[in-house]
Amino acid sequence: MDIFNASYADSLFSATLTQSSGLESLANAALQRGIDRFMKKDYESAVKEFKRAVGIGRGSSFAADAAQYLAMSYIQLEDTENAVKAYKSAFTIDPYRDDIRVKLGNLYFSQEKYEEAREEYAEAVRLNPSTANRYALGQAYIELGRFADAENQYVEIQRLAPREAGGYLGMGLAYSRQGKQEGAIGQFKEAISRDGSLYDAYTQMGYSYADLGEMESAQDLVTTLERLDQAELADTLSRYMYKVDPPKMMFANSSSSFPFALGKGTPLVALNSYLMNPGASRTVSIQIQFDKQMDRESIENIANWQIGRAVGQGPGQAYNFGLPVSPDEAKLPPMPTTVAWDEKNLTATVYFTVTQNAAANATIDPSHIEFKFSGKDVYGLKMNPKYDQFTGFSAVY
Repeated sequence: MDIFNASYADSLFSATLTQSSGLESLANAALQRGIDRFMKKDYESAVKEFKRAVGIGRGSSFAADAAQYLAMSYIQLEDTENAVKAYKSAFTIDPYRDDIRVKLGNLYFSQEKYEEAREEYAEAVRLNPSTANRYALGQAYIELGRFADAENQYVEIQRLAPREAGGYLGMGLAYSRQGKQEGAIGQFKEAISRDGSLYDAYTQMGYSYADLGEMESAQDLVTTLERLDQAELADTLSRYMYKVDPPKMMFANSSSSFPFALGKGTPLVALNSYLMNPGASRTVSIQIQFDKQMDRESIENIANWQIGRAVGQGPGQAYNFGLPVSPDEAKLPPMPTTVAWDEKNLTATVYFTVTQNAAANATIDPSHIEFKFSGKDVYGLKMNPKYDQFTGFSAVY
């Protein structure tokens, strides 16, 4: 009887092994078919095969990989809800796969679910405190505004792998988000010194220079990226520079009807022959060039403009060159009558009225009439205070 029982048990065990081996073979075949469908971008068919592989071979060594591929297929189908479920099923199969934790964290991160991403990255670090896992966790901390925690991760990366660039790139990003641009630039330079092909570090350093208003240094990095055949990054940095650079007046166009180049003592009638008549009024205009796209509502709001006599402190910058002004000197209104914005040519045409006096002998110093704008550009940035005024004598200042 004992011999019979032992023989029966051996037969049962052998049959179980055979069945298990057969199931694993079927599961592996489904996995391979799924990968083939995935590579051919037939994601719906891939989902069916990966589901079959997970279901049949749940206890196999590759079941977690099948669940991971299933999640990736759902992502391609833009079904993130089922992608999350697939990743989580992979954890139940193999709870020690830190790489799958990171991929789920990346999915959450792409959805701006930064707390959920942080939880997955933190678990990945617990399972495997690699520099890559720590870097990902630091990025989640940055997005959550937990900068001290982010810095702790990057300090640890720098300690564990001082020759790797990642710890310095991450620290630079943490500093940059806090407005510590000088410190960020130092960290980005350290990253580049360790990996000259880390093009993101060049770009991020350019952002920091632009935020500091050091546009020449930022432009140098645009040139560097172009030289390194990184045209897309160079273009991205250029666009960022354009966005954060405060707007400037550039010059006035010669087509303006207001002769801004004429000097002191100019008879008012020189602006328009009709002004030879006592008390006559005429509307003239000056066309001012800006360096970027301005907010139309802001620039056409006459309350954002001031017209007056220049009081500059430099040699020759004051109205009438600083000499006493005659009672016969023409007076201009403090604001325009209207302003028109040409978004194609980035020009503002400022219309204002000049009026002759009763004696018809008024004079004016056109080159020292100052036009000042205090509005904003399309990004909400106020004017660069060094370039928000124009006079014909000094051009923009």
